[in-house]
Amino acid sequence: MNEEYDVIVLGTGLTECILSGIMSVNGKKVLHMDRNSYYGGESASITPLDDLYKRFSIPGSPPECMGKGRDWNVDLVPKFLMANGQLVKMLLLTEVTRYLDFKVIEGSFVYKGGRIHKVPSTETEALASSLMGLFEKRRFRKFLIYVANFDENDPKTFEGVDPKKTTMRDVYKKFDLGQDIIDFTGHALALYRTDDYLDKPCLESVNRIKLYSESLARYGRSPYLYPLYGLGELPQGFARLSAIYGGTYMLNKPIEEIIMENGKVIGVKSEGEIARCKQLICDPSYVKDSVTKSGQVIRVICIMNHPIKNTSDANSCQIIIPQNQVNRRSDIYVCMISYAHNVAAQGKYIAIVSTTVESSDPEREIKPALDLLEPIEQKFVSISDQFSPTDFGTESQIFISRSYDATTHFETTCDDIKDIYKRMTGSEFDFEEMKRKKTDIFGETEQ
Repeated sequence: MNEEYDVIVLGTGLTECILSGIMSVNGKKVLHMDRNSYYGGESASITPLDDLYKRFSIPGSPPECMGKGRDWNVDLVPKFLMANGQLVKMLLLTEVTRYLDFKVIEGSFVYKGGRIHKVPSTETEALASSLMGLFEKRRFRKFLIYVANFDENDPKTFEGVDPKKTTMRDVYKKFDLGQDIIDFTGHALALYRTDDYLDKPCLESVNRIKLYSESLARYGRSPYLYPLYGLGELPQGFARLSAIYGGTYMLNKPIEEIIMENGKVIGVKSEGEIARCKQLICDPSYVKDSVTKSGQVIRVICIMNHPIKNTSDANSCQIIIPQNQVNRRSDIYVCMISYAHNVAAQGKYIAIVSTTVESSDPEREIKPALDLLEPIEQKFVSISDQFSPTDFGTESQIFISRSYDATTHFETTCDDIKDIYKRMTGSEFDFEEMKRKKTDIFGETEQ
C-alpha cells in the first residue's frame, strides 16, 4: 500500500474497470481498490439467487421451483452491447474478448398501440412489418438507403441536407415519414430516450441509425450482444487486463479518506496505510460532496418461467416502449435474457424493466411493461438515485464517473469513459493510439 502510483481507482464498476485497463495499457502504474468483496459496484451480477433475495430484503429463501441458486447470475443494471458499438471496439482492441463469450440477442421489439412489433432489421422485414402501411414502407426504405449511403466526409451523399444545420425533424419531413415511423426510428433505432433530438442538427442522429444498421449487419438477428454468465464478467475481464499490464487490485478495502493537499488529491488512506497518487478515478459513492443528484431510475427484475408473448418464443430480446405511446417524457426499456445465457436455472427467464422516474409513483409508470411480462414469479424493485459530478477534476485531479442511466446499451457509458479520459490526459480517446501503445509494451511486430 505505502507506494506511489500514477492513478488510483476506487470502485470496480464497469466504467472504473475499463479506465483502469486503459491507463495500465498506457503504461501508468495503477492501484485499484473497492470497499466491496465483489467486482462490479452498482453494475454487479448477483449470484447465488439467495444473495439477490437478501439484497432486496425478500423474506425466506428462493422456492424449490427456482432450481439451483448457483445457476443464477442476475445483473443489477441491465445493458446489452451494440455489436458495432464503442464497448465492443474497446473489448476487441484490449483483447478482453479472450476472457468472455457472447451471444447475439434474438430480437429487438418496439411497442405500438398496446402491442409489440419486431423492429424491422432487413428490407424484407421492413416490407412485411405490421408497423407501417405499404406507402410508408417505401418511404422508410428510401430513408434507410439514404442513411446507409450517408458519409459525413462526402458532401455528395448529403442530398441537400446540411448535417450540421438541418434538424432531424426536417430530415423526416424530407422523406415524408409519419409519426409512428418517427417514434420507432428515433427510439428503437437511434435509441434516444426523449424527443429532444428532433430539433438538433441531424448528424448525430444519422450516425446513430447507421451504427444500429451496421451492428445489425454483423449478426443479422439483432444489433445486440450479451456476455454468457452476465455483465459482471465485463469488469472482471478489464481487471485481468489491468493486472497483465502491472495493475494492482484489492477488493474488500475500506476507504478511510481521500487525502488532499492545496485542493489537489495526493493519496488514499485505507486501514491506516496511505497509497499516494497523482490522479484518482472513482464512482459517485466515494465522493458524495462532489456530485449532484440528476434524477432517479427505477429497475424491476422479473423472474418468469416463460418467454415474453409475441416474441416468437425468443430466449432473449429487447423491447422499447417509446414515451409517446404511454404519455411520458422518457422511454421504458425491457431487457430479457434466460437460461440460454447461463444467468438463470433451466427453463427460467429474467426480464428487467427500467426507466427514468417522472412521478411520485414509479411502479405505476412501468405498468405497461410489466403487463407484457405476465405471469411473473418474483419481482425485485429498486429505485436508484443518479449522480453527475460537479467537480470535473481540473484542479483536484479527481475524476468521477456518472451513474448508469436507464438505457439498455453501453453507448452512454462509453461516452462517459471517453470524457473522463480526455479530462485526465488532455487528449481525445483514440482506438488506433491504444493499439500502438499495446504493441509498444509487448513489442509485437505486425504479422
